[in-house]
Amino acid sequence: MQVIGLCRFSYPAIGGFQVEHEGIEERIAFLYGEARLEERFRLFETVALPCLRAQTDPDFDLIIVIGDSLPAHHEARLRDLVAGMPQVRIEKYPPLPQRAVMKDILNKARRDLDKPCLQFRYDDDDAVSVDFIERLRGTISDCPGLVARHRSVAVDFNMGYAAEFGANGISAAEIHRPYFVAGLGMYVRGGTKLTIMNFAHEKILRFMPTITLSDAPMFVRGLHSSNDSRQKRVKPIPVMPLTVEQVAEFEARFAISEADVRQVFSAT
Repeated sequence: MQVIGLCRFSYPAIGGFQVEHEGIEERIAFLYGEARLEERFRLFETVALPCLRAQTDPDFDLIIVIGDSLPAHHEARLRDLVAGMPQVRIEKYPPLPQRAVMKDILNKARRDLDKPCLQFRYDDDDAVSVDFIERLRGTISDCPGLVARHRSVAVDFNMGYAAEFGANGISAAEIHRPYFVAGLGMYVRGGTKLTIMNFAHEKILRFMPTITLSDAPMFVRGLHSSNDSRQKRVKPIPVMPLTVEQVAEFEARFAISEADVRQVFSAT
């Protein structure tokens, strides 16, 4: 079964942001600010990409969506980071309505619309467990009766970490977050054009049956200055420096190296 992931890398969509801007020019200026993009690139390199390279099931597609106005040197840097990852392709679009363009991209990515597929969203500052693809496939395989009766089924891995990354290393807190973007996948029946982008992630349970697994930490949510959700006042998540055991767990479960984080975030 084809597995398709969708990642927006600072794509200036019309809509799709919790923080509003006066116009698309203001949004582009915010997204492409040099300090903001530098932070996003460091997170992408040390947090988001390593776990994808280390997936126990490497049979997946990841589409990275960028704006056609992303400066050339930033696009080149992005392409360098994903070089050697056959699962990844980068697609460029002008500013378009968020949900409509993302749904279209996902459906165009399906190799055969008459066959079922699995889909997930992927933020460029988060990570998933190295067995995320394997477990997503396995969970759907474990529920044949449920899958046969419904055109879509969500899979929710709701245990993980919230973490801050910087020159001093990693600080984190264990969290339980149902229907969170980083731990959510969706089965789509063949012959239907539904996508995971048809639904707000926290409301997906209103529209389809969901399978919840809480047996292991399956995601890391990056906390930093340019989180869209943190541009407004939100309840802070207290984090603590990783213990020796957690440093090993982050490396084993998420392929995140604290040594690499320190090095990349210390670079000038």
